[in-house]
Amino acid sequence: MTTPNQITIYTDGAASGNPGPGGFGVVLLSGPHRKELMGGFRKTTNNRMELLAVIAGLEALKKEGAEVVVYSDSRYVVDAVEKNWVFDWEKKGFRGKKNPDLWKRFLSVFRKHRVRFVWIKGHASVPENERCDQLAVAASKMPSLQIDHAYEAEITRRI
Repeated sequence: MTTPNQITIYTDGAASGNPGPGGFGVVLLSGPHRKELMGGFRKTTNNRMELLAVIAGLEALKKEGAEVVVYSDSRYVVDAVEKNWVFDWEKKGFRGKKNPDLWKRFLSVFRKHRVRFVWIKGHASVPENERCDQLAVAASKMPSLQIDHAYEAEITRRI
């Protein structure tokens, strides 16, 4: 039996070209409630979209202290948290790590809840994961895509 504070979040990210146009999709479930989120960016990476999907899902929660299970097909995200890598990265100021802007944002919202991650195989007929994939791909193809300012600034700095 789930309580009102228990929330299930499915997430997925996509990028066409990696880097290229990208998007994320999220399905939030709590009791009888369901919410879908999506967003698209003109130039980004798959890993950024995978992580942003989790952030968007957690940021959508209205009350702090929720018990959350996040299902993701991203080893990048799931392993970083479940194997405690991200906490070591944080201690070292994210030196040499990709996507520090998103990891910092993630940690800020992650700490407001009790979050557990479960890795699931992508494209394995898990209905909610398949829906997230559809949302992410559709978001990446929207006519008016957002600018992933942090990513594009990083690319500019490297040139």
